Amino acid sequence: MAKSPIDSELVRSLAGLLDENNLSEIEYEAAGLRIRVARHAAPPPTHVAVTHAPPSAAQAAAAVVSEDPANHPGAVKSPMVGVTYLSPEPGTPRFVSVGDAVSEGQTVLLIEAMKTFNPIRATRGGRVAAILVHDGQPVEFGEPLIIIE
Repeated sequence: MAKSPIDSELVRSLAGLLDENNLSEIEYEAAGLRIRVARHAAPPPTHVAVTHAPPSAAQAAAAVVSEDPANHPGAVKSPMVGVTYLSPEPGTPRFVSVGDAVSEGQTVLLIEAMKTFNPIRATRGGRVAAILVHDGQPVEFGEPLIIIE
């Protein structure tokens, strides 16, 4: 069997550099010889701290809403398939928040469908009890978006 042209000591040195510098791969080329050393280690474990925070206003409002929000008489449902946006532009305040008073016909969010932003209006006046979608969420026709009580 012919001797390999690869210098095993060089490979060991490159592997050592991986460890010393916390690299995932290293490549060396000289005199027409290219050596690539890579490691595919498992990602480091993540530690999740469990805390018990008091429920937010949105969570408390969602608890008030009936089991099936689609059957709630104050549900504002999606008239189309699209993506929801809770504010008129990124970085600007939302149209409405939980607890806000709204009047019939007031814009409560936007749905983007076919590159067109369609205003979704309150179907009745009252207070926003729950917002059932988040910014950038895809929605289906008839899906409940907001509950107004």
